[in-house]
Amino acid sequence: MKQKWCVGAALLAALSISVNTQTVGQTYEVYDQNLKLKSRLEFDQIAILSESVRISTANNEVKLLSKEYKPFIDLNGEKVYFYDQPWIIVKGRDGLGAFHEYGEEILLGEYDEIQTFFTRLLGRKGNQYWIYDHSNRETIFLGTFEKATLAINGQVIAQTAQGYFLPLSDNPDKLYDKLEQINENFIISKESTGYGMINREGNYVLQPVIDHIVHLEEDYFYAYDGNQYMLIKGREGKANISYSSYHKITLEDGVMLEYIHGKLRRVMKNDGILLDQVGMEKVKGVGEKHYNVWMRDNKLGLLGQQGWEVNPVADVEKILPGNEGLYPALKGGKYGFIDKSGKWVVPAQFDEVKKFNEGLASYRLNGQWGILDRQGQIISPAQFNSVSDFRRGLAVVRLGNRQNILDRQGSLLLENGYERISLGTDNYFISEDNGKFGLIAPDGKEIVSPKYEELRREDLNRILVRVGDKYGLMDENGDYLLPIYYKSIVFDQGARQILAEDDYQFVQVEQENTGRRKRSGG
Repeated sequence: MKQKWCVGAALLAALSISVNTQTVGQTYEVYDQNLKLKSRLEFDQIAILSESVRISTANNEVKLLSKEYKPFIDLNGEKVYFYDQPWIIVKGRDGLGAFHEYGEEILLGEYDEIQTFFTRLLGRKGNQYWIYDHSNRETIFLGTFEKATLAINGQVIAQTAQGYFLPLSDNPDKLYDKLEQINENFIISKESTGYGMINREGNYVLQPVIDHIVHLEEDYFYAYDGNQYMLIKGREGKANISYSSYHKITLEDGVMLEYIHGKLRRVMKNDGILLDQVGMEKVKGVGEKHYNVWMRDNKLGLLGQQGWEVNPVADVEKILPGNEGLYPALKGGKYGFIDKSGKWVVPAQFDEVKKFNEGLASYRLNGQWGILDRQGQIISPAQFNSVSDFRRGLAVVRLGNRQNILDRQGSLLLENGYERISLGTDNYFISEDNGKFGLIAPDGKEIVSPKYEELRREDLNRILVRVGDKYGLMDENGDYLLPIYYKSIVFDQGARQILAEDDYQFVQVEQENTGRRKRSGG
């Protein structure tokens, strides 16, 4: 295989005074996207946190680097505690501090805890809390609390023995029985008068008069007050009651149903009626946002978010969400496939089936899995422990304790298979055996058998590999672009450069008359 060896040696500067000591150092070779060596950086430890943030942690000092990897701001810490764009939290001798990724120091390194939000930081010292708001670039003392949390909608929820507070709201001393963060938009409050909804500004968008409220998803809520049932859509200014009824609406197992005079009449969705039909007996969820609806005439249909996907038909015990116009259906304890009209396309004969994908579906019979096509023809007999969905004409199957790749004709593509095969990025497969990793092309052709302790795709035609404690760079054909030699290889996407870290030792030895230092080792 082609190898590109570009290991560089640092030249030591001439000095007039020399000593007899040995020092361990390191260097980075800097390559462009075409793997052309651009420069070398000596004696540093570099971490790339994002496309715009480069950090040096050499000598237990944290420094912000330029695109040319030159230190320009000391972050006054010993290590990076965590990074949550745009905030860099550093840990020093006296505690945690915070910097903006552009280098502005926000909180001095004296906090026990720092919580982050897009534009805010919440710092704690003991049980005292401070808040920084980047919009006005001010840090203010919030108060002393048993606990305070920077909520995902930007508010601070504070707790004392007396109850809960919103210290960033217009009424910071208002006491709540309970505050619960829901999503990036709303907090649910509880007061003596009932439940309410609070927005990002800390203001009520739904007054606290609701007896019961449940978050459904996104900004949708189910609630009732007295004998009135409601479906609510949260909005920044005022919540919108999108549906209300004095008839009973139940919410059980993820299914909302409305009963009129004690009889099931409607299937509900987040903001209103999904199905209004007389004669329903029972509704049960099957898969995400799909329902089996049993009618009084013993017919069963499959209901989706846009209406009937399979109209009610007789002699079917269960219908599951399908794909490509065919739906798994149960009859007499066996599964087959029906179409949208309820006609059987593949007779019920299997213990279990999965949805069609790329014209093929897997079925289980007597504990083993096989493959069939849309006409019900068996492509592969039931012989596998498991079968994945087909993707670009290939599926991963398990046979005993080995996994293999199966094509559309039912042929296994690998001679012996491996302990595990998983689909990676860009439809490449990662093979695994005895803790080592290999690579398989999207067409099922093996590129390299498992021999690496680490294998990770970093960029187009750039695959990072590790053997022992040494890293290299491989292309999608299995050829080495950089040899397995380096202590680390870091991709700097912002600067479109690759940094390969080298270890070496040098010895300073006394040279008579010249005062030069000689490099020893490598």
